[in-house]
Amino acid sequence: MFSRKPGDKEASGHPFACFCQKSEIEFLNNRISADLSRRGFVAGMAASMLMLVLPKLASAQTAPPPVNPAHPILFTNFRLFDGISGTLRDRLYLLVDGNRIHSLTQGKPAVPDGTQVIDCGGRVLMPGLIDMHWHAMIAALPIQVLLSADVGYIHLAASAEAERTLMRGFTTVRDAGGPAFALKQAIDEGLISGPRIYPSGAMITTSGGHGDFRSLADLPRSGGRITSSEQTGGSIIADNADEVRLRVREQFMQGASQIKLVGSGGVSTPRSPLDMLTFTESQLRAAVETAEDWGSYVLVHAYESHAIHRSLAAGVKCIEHGHLMDDATASLMAKNGTWLSTQPFVSEDDFVPLTGSSRDKMLQVFAGTNTAYTLAKKHGIKTAFGSDLLFSPVLARRQGAMLTHLVRWYTPAETLKMATATNGQLLALSGPRNPYPGKLGVVEEGAFADLLLVDGNPVENIELVADPEKNFLIIMKDGKIYKNALNA
Repeated sequence: MFSRKPGDKEASGHPFACFCQKSEIEFLNNRISADLSRRGFVAGMAASMLMLVLPKLASAQTAPPPVNPAHPILFTNFRLFDGISGTLRDRLYLLVDGNRIHSLTQGKPAVPDGTQVIDCGGRVLMPGLIDMHWHAMIAALPIQVLLSADVGYIHLAASAEAERTLMRGFTTVRDAGGPAFALKQAIDEGLISGPRIYPSGAMITTSGGHGDFRSLADLPRSGGRITSSEQTGGSIIADNADEVRLRVREQFMQGASQIKLVGSGGVSTPRSPLDMLTFTESQLRAAVETAEDWGSYVLVHAYESHAIHRSLAAGVKCIEHGHLMDDATASLMAKNGTWLSTQPFVSEDDFVPLTGSSRDKMLQVFAGTNTAYTLAKKHGIKTAFGSDLLFSPVLARRQGAMLTHLVRWYTPAETLKMATATNGQLLALSGPRNPYPGKLGVVEEGAFADLLLVDGNPVENIELVADPEKNFLIIMKDGKIYKNALNA
């Protein structure tokens, strides 16, 4: 019944050519070509379309167009938290010229004519905040939407959330998995407002690993079939070392600054228990070696000790989460100089409502949070702050509140240092793949001019960062002022 008529020709390379008549083949090819073109157009041009529709998507707290002065800006009459010292410094003058801090002096510097002078009224000036585990594309959309919506809508919604992220005082984020390349480009080109993004690209997982959201009806995996998540670049499956190398290279081709691999199960993927292992040591090493070939590094999602040990043996430089590690594992991480990028999950308020096995896993993670931070402090592990807020616009607004949880283990000054200078050190591991080469998270000469003016003293009262709308009077990123409420 599927035989061809004499003279019919197969559509070269088409998987259904042997079953179709010529007219059917041409129609099918046209439909597929149109669909692929549409997908490429939506994904590639989403950034250019953003300004046409963002006013409808963004909330009242969306950042206004930045003030991009033609002249330098001189900040006076402030107290400085520089990201490094726990003690505030007074009687300083800070001159911003272009996108860098030009000078930081005790005496008033000579400034060019036309310099804008901002009297800070004795308030605290500090570096912009950095979130080392953010998902720019999926932070504020429910997972059901992410798995079913058009990729263009996802990009547009993410752009609105990027502006809100910046208005919370987070001037830089490391994206820990997702198709954030177009969003980053749109921000960098000034089409929209948002934080600097260090993109990881699609998080790389295995069949059945965290991030494999296929339904059972989609099994078994065969041939060239790919999932909707792989199509949009959220996550991608690799089941052998060669596939791992391929997927790592593909992310770098698209502009990744570092690579995210999944080393164990996860909370939000129902069929991946936390204690499972995904990649073998040799497969992890394939990713590490390929990333090193590109001058960068690999971060691995891992909760339990055996997954962390396997990652360490493969040469991984950064572990994400680690909530269920034991003392021996923490000691080995410190000995190896491995980074721990973890999140202060302390209650169900820090996660979307879950049921069944996902809720059970979430409670396991919450129960391990205190142990993870206690061990990190005990062994002196290099520890970074990230929020990992997912699937909810309400939760996304708690980004600053998540940071305040750290005072259970650290002083406010230590907490602020972690979310500024320390996180900046981890970002620098991307080496030549660093999209923003320069100093981040510190206030010093030559550093990027990412600054917050706080109405109060966050070194004494960390809760100020939980209400950025009220307490962050100036938000500057890259030398541009996105918010100035001094005279409001």
